[in-house]
Amino acid sequence: MLKKILIVLVVAIASLMAYAATRPDTYQVSRSIDIAASPERVHGLVNDFHHFPNWSPWQKLDPAMQVTYSGPASGVGAGYAWQGNKDAGKGRMDIVESVPGRKVGIDLAFIEPFASKARTDIDIEPAGAGSRVTWSMRGENTFVSKLMSVFVSMDAMIGKDFEEGLGNLKRLAESAG
Repeated sequence: MLKKILIVLVVAIASLMAYAATRPDTYQVSRSIDIAASPERVHGLVNDFHHFPNWSPWQKLDPAMQVTYSGPASGVGAGYAWQGNKDAGKGRMDIVESVPGRKVGIDLAFIEPFASKARTDIDIEPAGAGSRVTWSMRGENTFVSKLMSVFVSMDAMIGKDFEEGLGNLKRLAESAG
């Protein structure tokens, strides 16, 4: 009986791993929001990492998070590194593209709890008297992330955080000052 259980278990694990290997090699997560603020105002907030803690959906994970800024105050070359508790992890963001009133492109490197790299973009389009802001992230799926995606998708994991962050950005951009 034990032998049959072990065989079934081995076949189940092998099947799961084989299925995971067929998952896509890349992922993309994207969310959008309309903001009653000019594209220039929104760009100013996302192009300067000093504003990031005010709209980041992850800041609340560790209020004592250690943050280090590097490079210029804003725009291409600006850097933001963080180190927090087990929930916030450790990583780094660097602005690699900045088009005034239109876009901020960021290279993102997670160090802990799992090492990975991704590209995030914040695209800003004029929309009536305000802006349509799209926050997206794309990266490569390692075998481990493919295996995890069998149970929960990156879109499900990150999408709700993007929605919260965009809501925070909306409140900040629409506030006076």
